[in-house]
Amino acid sequence: MNYVSLGKSGLKVSEVCLGTMTFGNEASKEESFKIMDYAYNLGINLFDTAHNYNKGETEKILGEWLGEKRKEIVLASKVFFPSEGGVNREGLSKKNIILSVEESLRRLKTDYLDILYLHHWDEHTSIEYSLEMVHTLISQGKVLYMGLSNFSAWQIMKTIAVAKQYLYAPAVCVQPMYSLIKRQVEVEILPLAQHENLAVIPYNVLGAGMLTGKYLRGDKGRLNENQMYQQRYRNPMYAEITKRFVQYAQQKHYSPAVLSATWVKSHPAVTAILLGARTLEQFKEVTQCIDKKLTPEEWNEISDLSYQPPSATDREPLEVYRVRGW
Repeated sequence: MNYVSLGKSGLKVSEVCLGTMTFGNEASKEESFKIMDYAYNLGINLFDTAHNYNKGETEKILGEWLGEKRKEIVLASKVFFPSEGGVNREGLSKKNIILSVEESLRRLKTDYLDILYLHHWDEHTSIEYSLEMVHTLISQGKVLYMGLSNFSAWQIMKTIAVAKQYLYAPAVCVQPMYSLIKRQVEVEILPLAQHENLAVIPYNVLGAGMLTGKYLRGDKGRLNENQMYQQRYRNPMYAEITKRFVQYAQQKHYSPAVLSATWVKSHPAVTAILLGARTLEQFKEVTQCIDKKLTPEEWNEISDLSYQPPSATDREPLEVYRVRGW
């Protein structure tokens, strides 16, 4: 297992992060334990969960498994979405942040989180209040570092600016959606992260399973069962990209799942990729990407099977001007 720096935090994390969203739902407690055991034995030390996953059941399962292994695990959870009722039990208010983190710590049976992600931008709450609460938790030792998930580029930069202005603890990592069929992050978020030295840990690197080719075979999964994922991946262009990609992977004698994960992992701005599974066998297959890396030429070849995201400014880079003339 290769270990890489998590931005400017000083932490070393595995290039693969274990995602736990299936635990307590698609994956039983017994299967979840098998997946965590396998990940731990592979050397994966970054485990990712969230306050709201399966109404807290996911964190409970993870908490039962951790035990003495807690000291070796870089543990991340998230706050924003509700996991129980209450008019003030969602968003990034100071109240919801503190209550959610306290509940996460109890379920995870730990004194602290290595990383607390703000799981979504809150348009109804001043980011100053949110960051003040996270900074307080860091000062108390209940959280070590802050991450941002599902923030747009301008929201990330505003968070960075506010943290600098008030001398709050800065964000060290971002967790965006990224795959061969979801490439919006290439426009602004990945360049921003490289410039600001933020770690990038993408999720949905298999396109909710679409890029494995299983839906082309008529198999079942999230796109059949979950309305949110049906909406997220309804663009017919994604199916066309998947067909080209699966054919390419077969020609190269690659598992499409492994190649899809390897493509994301090979982007120079990506620190680690988040992988989850419903079964141990699924997880064993996709983690074959750990020892694989694409050359820039191979990465571009696969990229050409997809659409090319537009430039953030619709203007050419400086190098083009130099060659073409001003």
